[in-house]
This record gives sequence, C-alpha cells and structure tokens, in this order.
Amino acid sequence: MYIEILICAVVIFFVCEYSGIVSTSRFINDYQPVLSKFKESDYDFLLKARYGGEVDVEAMYNKRLKNAFLVLAFSLFFLIADLSYVTIILAGMIAVGVFKLPYIDLKNYRKRHMHEIDVQLPYYLKSLEILIQHYTVPVAIGKSIDTAPSIFKEGLQKLIDSLNRGDSSIEPYMQFARDYPVRDSMRMMRLLYRLGLGKQERKQEQLITFSKTISNLQQKARETKYKNRLEKMESKTMQMLIYTGIGVMILMIISILMTFGG
Repeated sequence: MYIEILICAVVIFFVCEYSGIVSTSRFINDYQPVLSKFKESDYDFLLKARYGGEVDVEAMYNKRLKNAFLVLAFSLFFLIADLSYVTIILAGMIAVGVFKLPYIDLKNYRKRHMHEIDVQLPYYLKSLEILIQHYTVPVAIGKSIDTAPSIFKEGLQKLIDSLNRGDSSIEPYMQFARDYPVRDSMRMMRLLYRLGLGKQERKQEQLITFSKTISNLQQKARETKYKNRLEKMESKTMQMLIYTGIGVMILMIISILMTFGG
C-alpha cells in the first residue's frame, strides 16, 4: 500500500511540475539572491575553464539547485513512513551531496587539466604584447578580445568597460585576476597595469621588461609540463615494477607449493 501511495505522489508531483502548478524553476528564480549565496567563489571560473566563456553560468547553477531540491523532495517521499529528525537530516545530506557533485567534478577537471588552463594567460599576454607596441594598453586589450581564449573573454570585456568608465586604478586588473585565479595571474595583471601607466618615452623599455617576464612565465609553464610528464612516466614505471614483482612472487610461491606437493 505504501509503494502505491508513493508512486501516486511522485506522478502527481511530476504532473504539477509539468503543468506549472508547482514550479521548482520559479521558486529558484524568486529566491535567487538568497540561493546565490551558496555558490562557491571559484565556481564561475571552473565552469568557464571547462566549457568556455560562452557557458551560461546562472543556468548551470540553477540546474544544480533544481536537482538538489528534487532529490530532497523524493528523499522525503521515500522516508515519509519513518519521518524523524534523523531521516530529515539524511535527506538534507543527500540533497547537499547532489548539489556539490557537479562542483567537485569541476574541481577534479581543473586538477587533471591544471597546466592546460594555467598556461593560457601567459600565451594570451604574449600575443597582446604585439598590439601594445602600436596601441595603448586599454585599446590593445579591446582589440585582442576576439582572438583571446574564450575563458577570458567575459572578464576582458568587464576590464575594458571599467577602464572606459574612467577607472584608472589597479582594481579592474586585480578583479580580473581574482575572477581567473590561474597561476601568477596577480603578478601578470600588475605588470600589465604598470605598463599602461608608463610614459610614452619609457614604453619600449617597460615593454621589454614585460616581454621578458611573460617569457619566463611561459618557460616555467613548459618546465612544469615536462616535470608532470616525467613524474607520470616514473609513476607508471614504478607500477610496472611492482606488478612484475608481485607476479614473480606469485610464480615462486606456486613453484614452491608444487615442489613440496610433488
């Protein structure tokens, strides 16, 4: 009898959701200011790092919330026969797990592709260096947006908008570095800011310094890539040796057992 009631409740919920009588999406939109406080500080960056700058961050976050609320509702439905503080907490923990799972997946993706993501900013700044030779830093950034890595395009547009509004402080550059916390981003954006402040007669000298620093960062990225590859090869070699050793030991044990058995 309990199963039949549960199935009917689930069907009624889906019908109400489909017809709009009950709308999880409307609930999320109504309470967006409150629910957005649960969003992780680096979620936007991680999402763009995986899917590109054109991804709809708000839609993806709302999807996480919707899935969590649905799982919470279904968990309570399943546990309704034995409803207590413990079961309510259990249902809440399951919902939190569902909410956090996509974020954990993004974090794991970042770890697996850390070098690939971190190296994009130095290479972008290296290409920006050519434009800076002919234009001011804000103009050069504006002209580079179309060819910039997709992950950075939205942040670069925000940076340009702040500069166009007359903000000549370092804050727009630091905000970009905070939005895209790749390796050495703070350092590189400070360099870019100082380059924009330099007088025209010293521009070439500062540009050379900027170029050398970016080249050093690129070299560091290449060395890190080589080191990671070497460590991976060493790890695989060690695994092969361990498996070979275990195999030899098993064969020796079998041989000894067969000898004594004979």
